[in-house]
Amino acid sequence: MRAGYVFSEVLTGLRRNITMTIAMILTTAISLGLLGGGLIVARITDQTRELYGDKVQVSVYLTPELSKEDPDCREATCQAISNALDANPEVQSKEFESQAQALERYKQQFAGQPEMLDIVTPDALSASFRVKLVDPQRYRVIAEEFTDKDGVQSVNDQSELLDRVFSLLNGIRNATIVVALVQAFAALLLISNMVQIAAFTRRTETNIMRLVGASRWRTQLPFMIEAIVAGLIGAGLAIGGLILAKALFVDKALSSVFSAGIIAPVDAQAIIWVSPILVGVGAGLAAISAYVTLRLYVRT
Repeated sequence: MRAGYVFSEVLTGLRRNITMTIAMILTTAISLGLLGGGLIVARITDQTRELYGDKVQVSVYLTPELSKEDPDCREATCQAISNALDANPEVQSKEFESQAQALERYKQQFAGQPEMLDIVTPDALSASFRVKLVDPQRYRVIAEEFTDKDGVQSVNDQSELLDRVFSLLNGIRNATIVVALVQAFAALLLISNMVQIAAFTRRTETNIMRLVGASRWRTQLPFMIEAIVAGLIGAGLAIGGLILAKALFVDKALSSVFSAGIIAPVDAQAIIWVSPILVGVGAGLAAISAYVTLRLYVRT
């Protein structure tokens, strides 16, 4: 089959159904844009988990009596807590901080605030185990196991902060992907309608081609290419929309959040990573929809 003929047929089909083509392109662009946004949010969520995995620590504070009587964690009670942490599969690493070390860290933290230094005494701070987790979202496992354990005064699990961060990210990701799936279904219907209308409009031409020996595949290929071209244009618009959204909204509105390290930033690598996915989904969505429509509903 000559490429020039196929190309001319594709252009003719796109021009004949211009309103339907525009509607399909826009719907595809919206659905792919939302899908890309959901994938980027999912990527950011994973990166944020890694970010918090390096920063978040669960602190297991010992009782004041144990902190004072066993400053080097050599006695049975403190060793039992240490061994329990070592045996817990959620614990990646742990570090013991004595009462004296806690006081020194407090002095360094509030070195510029004399009033804070005056109110603390050597016995005011407790020794603790600072625990780094394999998965920072599993902090409650440590809190449940060690709260009320012999020798433990309290467990600081930073649950409120982590709950808010991960719930927000997961909620945005799930909502975006659900809306994207609805839009994708709408795009499938539009593609199907466009192919049916295009095939009906050119039914005389295709019937003549079949009578002179053209294969079914040869007569259907231009319709599939039309759908794929429209899908690729929609993917291009979706990628452009993500770039604009990042530059005009995300970077400005969330700059303070990114700089504070609350969530991982949306960088150019995220757009580069998601772009081939959107192109593949856009072309594949159009090709599959067109092929199924031609096979089931169109006799050419």
